[in-house]
Amino acid sequence: MGRSRTSAINELLSVILILSGILLIKLDSCLGNLDHNHVSCIYIERKALLKFKESLEDPSGRLSSWVGEDCCKWSGVSCNNRTGHVDKLNLHNPYSDDSRATHVLGGEINPSLLALKDLKYLDLSMNDFGGAQIPNFIGSLKKLRYLNLSGASFGGIIPPNLGNLSSLSYLDLDLQNNFQSSDTDLQWLSGLSSLKYLNLGGWDLTKAKAYWLQIVNRLPSLSELHLPSCSLSNLPLTLSFINLTSLSVLDLSNNGFDSKIPDWMFNLTSLAFLDLSSNYFNKILPDTISSLASLQKLGLSENNIEGHLPTNLGKLCNLQLLRLSGNKFSGGIADFVDNFSNCSDNKLESLNLGFNRLEGNLPDSIGSLKSLKYLQLTENSFEGSIPEFIGNLSSLKEISLSSNQMSGIIPQTLGQLSSLAALDLSYNKWEGVVTEAHFANLSSLKEIKIYKDDPNISLAFEISSNWIPPFKLKYIEIRSCQLGPKFPLWLKDQNELGFVVLNNARISDTIPDWFLQLDLQLEYNQLSGKVPNSFRFTDGASATVDLRSNLFEGPLPLWDSNITALYLSDNRFSGPIPLDIGEVMPQLSDLDISSNSLRGTIPLSIGNLVDLTTLVISNNHLSGEIPHFWDKLPFLYIVDMSNNSLSGTIPRSISSLSFLRFLILSNNKLSGEIPSSLKNCSQMLSLDLGDNQLSGNLPTWIGKTMPSLLILSLRVNLFTGKIPSQLCNLSNLHILDISSNKMSGQIPHCIGNLSDLKFELTEGETARYQGQLQIVAKGREQSYYSILYLVNIIDLSNNNLSGEIPVELTSLKQLGTLNLSMNQLTGKIPLEIGSIQKLETLDLSRNKLSGPIPQSMSSLTFLNHLNLSYNNFKGEIPTTNQFLTLEDPTIYEGNAGLCGHPLATDCPGSGEEKKNPGRDEDHEDGDGENKFEKLGFFISMALGFILGVLGSFRDFDHQSFLEICLFRICGQSEDQIVVVFPADVCS
Repeated sequence: MGRSRTSAINELLSVILILSGILLIKLDSCLGNLDHNHVSCIYIERKALLKFKESLEDPSGRLSSWVGEDCCKWSGVSCNNRTGHVDKLNLHNPYSDDSRATHVLGGEINPSLLALKDLKYLDLSMNDFGGAQIPNFIGSLKKLRYLNLSGASFGGIIPPNLGNLSSLSYLDLDLQNNFQSSDTDLQWLSGLSSLKYLNLGGWDLTKAKAYWLQIVNRLPSLSELHLPSCSLSNLPLTLSFINLTSLSVLDLSNNGFDSKIPDWMFNLTSLAFLDLSSNYFNKILPDTISSLASLQKLGLSENNIEGHLPTNLGKLCNLQLLRLSGNKFSGGIADFVDNFSNCSDNKLESLNLGFNRLEGNLPDSIGSLKSLKYLQLTENSFEGSIPEFIGNLSSLKEISLSSNQMSGIIPQTLGQLSSLAALDLSYNKWEGVVTEAHFANLSSLKEIKIYKDDPNISLAFEISSNWIPPFKLKYIEIRSCQLGPKFPLWLKDQNELGFVVLNNARISDTIPDWFLQLDLQLEYNQLSGKVPNSFRFTDGASATVDLRSNLFEGPLPLWDSNITALYLSDNRFSGPIPLDIGEVMPQLSDLDISSNSLRGTIPLSIGNLVDLTTLVISNNHLSGEIPHFWDKLPFLYIVDMSNNSLSGTIPRSISSLSFLRFLILSNNKLSGEIPSSLKNCSQMLSLDLGDNQLSGNLPTWIGKTMPSLLILSLRVNLFTGKIPSQLCNLSNLHILDISSNKMSGQIPHCIGNLSDLKFELTEGETARYQGQLQIVAKGREQSYYSILYLVNIIDLSNNNLSGEIPVELTSLKQLGTLNLSMNQLTGKIPLEIGSIQKLETLDLSRNKLSGPIPQSMSSLTFLNHLNLSYNNFKGEIPTTNQFLTLEDPTIYEGNAGLCGHPLATDCPGSGEEKKNPGRDEDHEDGDGENKFEKLGFFISMALGFILGVLGSFRDFDHQSFLEICLFRICGQSEDQIVVVFPADVCS
């Protein structure tokens, strides 16, 4: 019995051991799969991924690993280790900007992804789907927690069914300026109650501008909100409650908000990053900014915030980045910086206060900002010198103090900044000397800019010829500082230099061979001698050569084929332009060889410069005809061939230059008519064909096809016919010069439509390049260049124009010069001429104008050149206001009817006035009211006298009354009273 029980127990144990072994084998198999991530994907999901792949464009083969049975091993695919379901699809393009375009995925996003029921993570960012709309089906991937479609070139509208993704915690749809979106609402956001991160940068949310904040305020878990460039424009100043207590990042930049910064924003005490830049926020920045104690990065640049910098701003001791540039902050920065320096653990790394109205000296306490790496104080009104303590900023990498009013000696402590890579001290008033000590420890220096804001040199470099710098510069720009007279040998060791400007540096030397390997700008020195006619630049990179305004002579040099910009103007180069210039330097985009002594014809090889944008060969002695190679130069922007001896006609092929803005062919010997094909140059800004022998009528199409034209100069040619009224359509025109032609007819009354001459220039218009132009102003011919945008002129002189001066001209309030001289104009000067407020030059001489000089001209307070000579003006010359400064009698000569100062001819009645100097000026004849009182007095007196005389002599022979006396009663007035008296009485 016991033996059988033992046997049974042994059998049971055997069974248990066998089962345990089987279990261990199975368990080992499972564990093996877990350890090595070998769970095979679900068949239906693999098929779905392959179908998704088929719809994509993959030029670089990023999805080449998508083969085989196990999709869980494919690139970008992750599966759940337990179930094998795909739960993550990461197809983010990891390549940088340089190679991103060649590695993007494109095409269509196939709805087969709906088969991935457990998908929680989807990232298609930084690809290119060509502006397609975000697929609606994505809103049905109910388990998604992470969705990133940023920078993937989607457009259209955001599908509202994304609001169904209630588990979503991360949503990034940032357009990154790749494509335009349509106006989208935000109601769907209210369904994303789990959202922690939201980025809708670049989407047009105009529809939501009235309620967007209320929607966002209902997302209690939100910690990052990015809504830059969303056209929101409306930011409520009050909130009934604030639900965004977890918000650590807020980016509302570039939305057009136009108000003060709302107070509720300063209650978001968890904020670490706040960017409100590129809006229109105004008023002051309140001291309550200090309540954001966790703030690490604050961006308020490009707004209209004014007032002093709040001192409490310096109490934000966690702040690492502060950008306040491009506002209207004023006052000093001492208190603000002092507060920062009091932080026991100051973290400030970047401080940008540029482009404000800040003033005063830089405080010594700036040397206490030990973590500072970037200091930007450009375009303010800071004064004084650089504090010595600047040398304490051992972490400083970049410093810019440009465009201030700083002066004094540059401290040698700058030389202690061993981390400094970029130093910009341009446009100030430095003085003293710069020595090796200023650069002693600047081993990281790559860029340096030092120059004054005027050409008078007060800063000199005194550096030993055998000094070896501790740095390797890539960029150097030194202007109006003395480096010479010898060429600075310390540059010889700078073999990484790529850009060199030594302007007005008083160098009177030849250029050493070693220096010609650099990107050159050596203008406005006295460098002399011949430059090598052949030279190759290193590295094969594009190069710029700028040797303007020196004394170089000899033939024009031909250098390396990788030169893209060649500026050799204002030297003494002679001989012809090399015939093969377009073959030796085929990459040229900018060619300026003006103001030399070059002769010969224009080489045809210039037509090979297919990248050429600027061609300036003016002020030479070039001859021959203008070649017909223009259809080979599609990008040409500026053509200046003025002041040569070019002949023939203007080539019709110039019309192929669709980007042409400036065509300057003046002062040559060109003939024929203006080719009608030029109407194709519809973007023209300046058309200068003056001082040639061109003929025919002025083309009417100029006023129709060149709507942006700023300058039209056709002076000194042989044009005939009438001034086309179509020119009045050129509303942007501010220089119109058709003087010295054979034009006839009347001045068009529509000339008042030149609206650019009615209004002040905007800030953007003042920065606009307009070329160079010869015009007559203030009685002499002048050349305008850098301030050409300020010149407003109409010159129609020396033609055969007739009729009256249009009164519409007087509406052009910004007109500076009006020259209508040497024509056949008649009638009077318009009484409203005093409305041309900015008029400086007025020349109406040698016409047939008549009548008095209008009193309103006395209000032309800018008038300093006036010529009314040789007309038929009469009456007294005004003697008030601006006329007191116009004392040259030749202004009025040739007008027999004019009298008064400064002419020698006294006006009638002026002698009596001199005998009664004590007479009240208010009773002079010039006063209209008193004139009529006097007239009435004389009339009544005369009538009474006549009646009395007639009564006394009623018996006399009536024939004796036929003799009469004429009395002019009113002095200067044109009105006359004829009184009849008996001859005896008269005698």
